[in-house]
Amino acid sequence: MGNDAGSPQGPVTCGSWIRRPENLNLVVLGRSRRGNSCPSLLEIFSFDPKTTSLSTSPLTTYVLEAEEGDPVAIAVHPSGDDFVCALSNGSCKLFELYGRETNMKLLAKELAPLQGIGPQKCIAFSVDGSKFAAGGLDGHLRIMEWPSMRVILDEPRAHKSVRDMDFSLDSEFLASTSTDGSARIWKIEDGVPLATLSRNSDEKIELCRFSKDGTKPFLFCSVQKGDTSVTAVYEISTWNKIGHKRLIRKSASVMSISHDGKYLSLGSKDGDICVVEVKKMQIYHYSKRLHLGTNIAYLEFCPGERVVLTTSVEWGALVTKLTVPKDWKEWQIYLVLLGLFLASAVAFYIFFENSDSFWNFPMGKDQPARPRFKPVLKDPQSYDDQNIWGPVDM
Repeated sequence: MGNDAGSPQGPVTCGSWIRRPENLNLVVLGRSRRGNSCPSLLEIFSFDPKTTSLSTSPLTTYVLEAEEGDPVAIAVHPSGDDFVCALSNGSCKLFELYGRETNMKLLAKELAPLQGIGPQKCIAFSVDGSKFAAGGLDGHLRIMEWPSMRVILDEPRAHKSVRDMDFSLDSEFLASTSTDGSARIWKIEDGVPLATLSRNSDEKIELCRFSKDGTKPFLFCSVQKGDTSVTAVYEISTWNKIGHKRLIRKSASVMSISHDGKYLSLGSKDGDICVVEVKKMQIYHYSKRLHLGTNIAYLEFCPGERVVLTTSVEWGALVTKLTVPKDWKEWQIYLVLLGLFLASAVAFYIFFENSDSFWNFPMGKDQPARPRFKPVLKDPQSYDDQNIWGPVDM
């Protein structure tokens, strides 16, 4: 979904994957207004995993009113039934998806607590979908329960201007970064700041993502020091930095982590992306000049495939298949377990048949060894002849 200069549509400003309940992966894209003839749009596209491509035409389109402005950011609820879109007029709007792939519709609803709150830099749902957070360009941070919209945290001076944020896997913490290089940790249940990440005076913490693999939790942060960008790792029990590594040559513009927490990805300000395995922090995929010479604005892993979605104002939306080791499918795991069970059964049978006494019971001096193989079928007549009891007189 590129941005052709001659295209009747405006450039892509934001996007996200949608994992539908029927295990269908869709993509929602927001487009800004272009002139007076091309309004701001929200478009839903289908994704074909076999060709690693989006549908050539959208499944459904929603046209935004002129007074609503352009789409700025999109946060999809984990259920895949709805998403929130932050608009440039300073409000957020809820969109519900109805119907199947062949007949899909978008229904817009107003969110009263998020009307007229000012432009939002980033919005996000917690992993379990029970919390919603919005970080504004004015530094105002809001955390609410979903869908009741009960306010948990309302901090007007959380940052100079919110740069990035992310929920922890258990929805206990929220990490947020500022354009001035600071980063804070928030205790969601209490609605209070818990810690401020340490940094040197010449360092700026720009991006943040919590680990999502369900093991020992960490916080990954992109730290800029002059022209050098490194990925730092913080341990969440003390919030101390335990290490760092340079993964991308240019400054990072966006960070993402896969839904299973196995891979971490960075997008650069000159259009490169790299994907690393979290356990070893080794690069498994690197795409140079994917968005040639332009800032990657959005980067997200596909929920069910090793594919990433990236967007930029210059090049639009691109889907890229990652050159990472293939994951075991569930049916493949069961097949291996079945094979191991059958192999164990065969080994047991062979050992049993070739052993004089499998259970190592003591045998009499004149007791002959058991024959190696027994006939499966016996002659009924011969069986009667071997009846040692003989006739019984009643």
